Amino acid sequence: MYIAVTGSKNNKDIYIYQSFRKENGKSSSRIYKKLGKYNALLEQFHGDVDKLMAWAKEQAAKETELYKQHTGKIAVEFSKTATIPLNERRSFHVGYLFLQNLFTQLRLDKICRAIKIRHKFKYDLHAILSDLVYARILSHASKLASYEYCQSLLEPPKYSLQDVYRSLSVIAEESDFIQSELYKNSNFIHPRNKRILYYDCTNYYFEIEEESDFKRYGKSKENRPNPIVTMGLFMDADGIPLAFDIFPGNQNEQTTLKPLESKILQDFNCSEFIYCSDSGLGSTSNRRFNSLGNRAYIITHSLKKMKKEDREIALNPTQFRKVGSQKFVDLRTLDETDEEVYNAIYYKEVPVVTGSMDETLVVTYSPKYKAYQRKIRTRQIERAEKIIATPCRKRKGKNQNDPMRFVKKASITPDGEIAEKQVYALDKEQIEKEEMYDGFYAVITNLEGNISEIIRINKQRWEIEENFRIMKTEFEARPVYVRREDRIKAHFMTCYMSLLLYRLLEKKLENVYTASQILGTLRSMQMTLLSTASGYIPSYTRTGLTDALHKTFGFRTDYEFITKASMRTIVKDTKQIKPKIS
Repeated sequence: MYIAVTGSKNNKDIYIYQSFRKENGKSSSRIYKKLGKYNALLEQFHGDVDKLMAWAKEQAAKETELYKQHTGKIAVEFSKTATIPLNERRSFHVGYLFLQNLFTQLRLDKICRAIKIRHKFKYDLHAILSDLVYARILSHASKLASYEYCQSLLEPPKYSLQDVYRSLSVIAEESDFIQSELYKNSNFIHPRNKRILYYDCTNYYFEIEEESDFKRYGKSKENRPNPIVTMGLFMDADGIPLAFDIFPGNQNEQTTLKPLESKILQDFNCSEFIYCSDSGLGSTSNRRFNSLGNRAYIITHSLKKMKKEDREIALNPTQFRKVGSQKFVDLRTLDETDEEVYNAIYYKEVPVVTGSMDETLVVTYSPKYKAYQRKIRTRQIERAEKIIATPCRKRKGKNQNDPMRFVKKASITPDGEIAEKQVYALDKEQIEKEEMYDGFYAVITNLEGNISEIIRINKQRWEIEENFRIMKTEFEARPVYVRREDRIKAHFMTCYMSLLLYRLLEKKLENVYTASQILGTLRSMQMTLLSTASGYIPSYTRTGLTDALHKTFGFRTDYEFITKASMRTIVKDTKQIKPKIS
């Protein structure tokens, strides 16, 4: 809207005019509001024409804003012949704004300021570390590609690529401090459930051939012939990562627990918890360490690796109880076609003395788990039969799920021939040996009492495996391309922070959506800049998930049009901690 003065010399009027477009497409203008007689208004301003016109323009601006608020509409003009400016970016990612809001609540800026005091660098560590995490979540790639990706964010980097590489050494050195502070501050977002802590290890490979520093040849979980590093990860009872560390790829996983757990005991103020892990990290030494103070443990236990006499006691079908009942049951008498029996879990407690430790072996039996194992094995046997029938070179089975473990080689001498001939057949003895364990599972613990709680705690171990899967597949934490030890640790620091941020986001969305849904939506959220209208329009699909994000974080990016001023306000709000309403 604009101001116009019309009329004769002694009879002028001041109007607010509004521009509009007619139905035929031609632009025009019309009187929107009359402000009054020119001479009368001029007297009110003591004859000062400049002050009068300034006031009139201010009124026009107010009416423009009120009109926008009332109608919510804006007119945009485009030209069929004009080209867009050379090298001007028009598309911007805004999905990071929700992550930025979480970082604000985690007080990452405060953490980075404390680090800067110790190191005296000039670059913006907060901006660099944030962007590295945004890029890892939204467009996982190398550090160079991440820097380039961040140019497409609504707030592009103001630091240089060299600053990114310089910061990696600082991030690595301050890794323990960052983790402990993030843990403390994460309680502002989601109170941490540290009653149960889960621990596990995985490894990540490098696209190189020679060992150096952390990068060592070891037992790869992906069976790759590359140097690897090992990551040890602690997770709380809600599936949120708590702490991590990196170890050489050839280091025994059993020895990775105590150094990291000791840091948690000292830096995280966690001293009373139940340690839960698999048998590969449940050595006698680790169990003894977690029986100290007010700590306890629940560790999976391999029935196959037990001594023969102990295994026979554990698998003996008598002396089992149904969870929730004190009545003894003989597993051989169960009618597993009955739905209630099929879905029930039965258990047996076997006292165990290991040195000075009194432990309990809890053996469980599940008809449903038995059916699942047999279904999987049937498919593996079918694959083994196809391999036998195929005239190709046979190999040895690599692991416990390889169908080749059911294939055995034998030598026969056909009638009338002298030389032996190699033939392959199903190893029925191996199949029967595995069937012995169908439906059975065991954990060893120093806890007493509620068996159903022990079973429940152990069942939740799948979440730490999912954490590793998210880091490896969704965030593509491997293969690792950086080479120096400090940069390797910084790389995994950003991967860990990405996982922490994602899990907190998942909790704020009340665990309704999957990882692929959440990450796919964040990655798709783009805005298109309309320079002619000084604002943005969304160029993504509005869904129930985008509505949930906007409702949860208290701002919206899905209006048909958002002015630059409104977008600046949104960005500003994501960087401010809102006071809690009591």
